[in-house]
Amino acid sequence: MRQDPTPPTRHLRVHEDRGHTVLELRGEIDIATAAEIAPLLDRLTGRPGVRLVLDLRAVEFFDCSGLRLVHRARGRLLERGGRLHLVCTHPLTLRVFRVTGLTRLLPPHPTVEAALWESDAESR
Repeated sequence: MRQDPTPPTRHLRVHEDRGHTVLELRGEIDIATAAEIAPLLDRLTGRPGVRLVLDLRAVEFFDCSGLRLVHRARGRLLERGGRLHLVCTHPLTLRVFRVTGLTRLLPPHPTVEAALWESDAESR
C-alpha cells in the first residue's frame, strides 16, 4: 500500500491500495468542508477508469453538501468508466444515505477491505 502526501485539508487523507484510490474523510462534512474537498475530488474523478473508495467511518457529521459531493463523484466516475465504493458505519450518516435513497446506488461497506474485495470481484 502506497501512501500519498496528505492534501491541504484536515478532513481528508488519500492513499492507494490495490489499484484503488482511498479517500478517508473525517470530522464534519458540511458546506465549508465540501468546498475544501471538492477540487481534489473533481481532479481524481476527472481521470478515466479510476477506482475510488470513499471511507466515511471517521465522519461525525454529514449534511447535504456531503451528499452532493458523493453523488457528483459517482456520476463523474461512471461517465469515465470508473467505480465508486462507499465505506460507512456511522448510524446517522447511514441514515442520511438511506433516507435519500443513495444506499440503492452505493451500498455501504463496513470496511475498506470489504469494499476492495467487492471491487476486485466485480473486475473478474
